[in-house]
Amino acid sequence: MKIDWGKISIKDLASLVCGKLNEKEIDAVLVGGACVSIYTNNTYVSYDLDFVSHTSLKHIAGALSGLGFRRESTRHFVRKDCPFFIEFVAPPLSIGTEPVKQRKKLKSRFGELVLLTPTDSVKDRLAAFYHWNDTEALEQAVLVAKAQKVSLEEVRRWSEHEGHMKKYEIFIATLKK
Repeated sequence: MKIDWGKISIKDLASLVCGKLNEKEIDAVLVGGACVSIYTNNTYVSYDLDFVSHTSLKHIAGALSGLGFRRESTRHFVRKDCPFFIEFVAPPLSIGTEPVKQRKKLKSRFGELVLLTPTDSVKDRLAAFYHWNDTEALEQAVLVAKAQKVSLEEVRRWSEHEGHMKKYEIFIATLKK
């Protein structure tokens, strides 16, 4: 299948990356803003794909070279004709102080990708709001919560565990607008 790298969707690219990594027996999970883009059908557009993997970056670089991506810096991979870049954030796969227990799998025409569940995507974005006062991340959490089925009970439980009930209330108020 011919790929138009300049027009590839974030979901298709994430699927290609997951597929190439799986070929090399590398486990990776998509996190961050790319999940928001996928879950909101690009209401929010991210130009980077953040993955978490325990595999060494040397092995990841070898796998991604098969897709034409080259290592630009320690954790960043680029392809000149692709509008997105790929980053590998440090493990473990966790949100705040809690490990991620579930993963979601989605299919695209290029294969299967593994990413945070919609509920964990909301928590991931809220973590940035809770810990760094990132209001854009709050808006992203709201977008996902409006576009997908999300367990607000789980988000509340996690928020309480993280010690951020006041900011959780801001999230709920923003969600109701």
